[in-house]
Amino acid sequence: MASHIPLALSLLSTVANHYPGLQKSAPNPPSVVPAAAPLQNATNAPAPSAPVSIPGAMPNNAPAPNGPNATPSTSPPTIKPSALCVHCQLRPKYFDGSKTHPYCSKTCANKVKAGVGSATTSVINGPAPSGNCDFCHNRPKYSDGTRVHPFCSKACAKNANGPQRKGSTASASTNKVVCQAPGCQNPPHAHSNGSVGDYCSVAHKTSDSTLIGESLCLMCLQAPKMANSHFCGQICADNAEKKGPMILEVPTGHVTFKSVADQFKASWRHVGTVCPPVRRVYKIMAPQASLASYNAYKAAVESRGQFVAAGRSAGNENRRWHGTRRECNFGDKGQTQFCSSSSCSLCCIVRTSFDLSLWGKKTGWGRFGKGIYTSSTSSKSNDYSHNDCKSPLKAILLNKVVVGKGCKMLQDSTSLTSPPSGYDSVLAEKGGSLNYDELVVYTNDAIRPSFLVMYEP
Repeated sequence: MASHIPLALSLLSTVANHYPGLQKSAPNPPSVVPAAAPLQNATNAPAPSAPVSIPGAMPNNAPAPNGPNATPSTSPPTIKPSALCVHCQLRPKYFDGSKTHPYCSKTCANKVKAGVGSATTSVINGPAPSGNCDFCHNRPKYSDGTRVHPFCSKACAKNANGPQRKGSTASASTNKVVCQAPGCQNPPHAHSNGSVGDYCSVAHKTSDSTLIGESLCLMCLQAPKMANSHFCGQICADNAEKKGPMILEVPTGHVTFKSVADQFKASWRHVGTVCPPVRRVYKIMAPQASLASYNAYKAAVESRGQFVAAGRSAGNENRRWHGTRRECNFGDKGQTQFCSSSSCSLCCIVRTSFDLSLWGKKTGWGRFGKGIYTSSTSSKSNDYSHNDCKSPLKAILLNKVVVGKGCKMLQDSTSLTSPPSGYDSVLAEKGGSLNYDELVVYTNDAIRPSFLVMYEP
């Protein structure tokens, strides 16, 4: 027994000389591979059916060499890329004795869950929906006619490789998830269900609108927007219209979010019900041609009615609610791409606006004839909002409608195909056959969807 001690000591000395990184006194050894902590939850990704073989390294169950011919390896072991952690690509995957996990440790597994990009990817905010900007995840990628770029604009391309702006949840320089409040580098709050929030604290969440400004341009999210506009200037306005149809998410603290959410709450009138909270607001961008035809119609109605001179908006334009069906998760967190179904009413309306040629295919009739129906009462339109998909939220549209001169009516008139002579719309008032108001227009160009509002059921 004693005769083997000098040999064992000799072997240990030789291994230590060849692998200096194993010595505790070595400062910051580049080749050290820390021991991976057991992974309790890293079971989402499939694991190999057999342990990963590392060339030059002994199997876990192999006995240590103790014969006279046992010679330690003279070069550090080489690890195949496939055997490395799928996140950091630096340390070997963890093997628990029965299977090999995809990550080296709980740390990397948790980073993947939180959406932090790996060492080999440029994704900053986690996986972006197909077709959306790799940085903001809200706007479609820019196409110059020959190829599709990874970002929606120069602003996002610049921010993806430099200092972060408000709206991202990760730091480009450190590639870690951080609080959305500008200047805060604290990690966001982790919920009990494992999901990660946008802010590190309630204080930062509630004060964020003040920190970032309540009136940023919805396109670049950097410069203040112009008065009576959603954009900082003509360049951003034109860029948004050129990329339409699309939706732009409005930041929670933005003045536009507050305006839409306040209208939703103030117009919830059903007795005995509580107005649900608004969770997301999107600005709907229609194509330039669609906006041009709407504006032309509004100008014609204004010319006839002279509403501006009477202190009203041009064409007596108003914002009205419309509830409809959706078959997909369009509007949910990160879901800004239209689905391909021709029967998904929500996607079709947002993409191409309302179409009277489809009238009657789903409702079958209208109290005031063949028209497009909206209401100033959000709780009434809520009755027509339905999900044909699994979602934690419901969707409703806030539309801009050219009311013009409205004909007030209390009783049904199902044969109408146009407003009564001398009028531009029908104002079906509460009372008579209705418990809540309705506004009916009879031409496609009298209405355009303006905001998509997502709220709790």
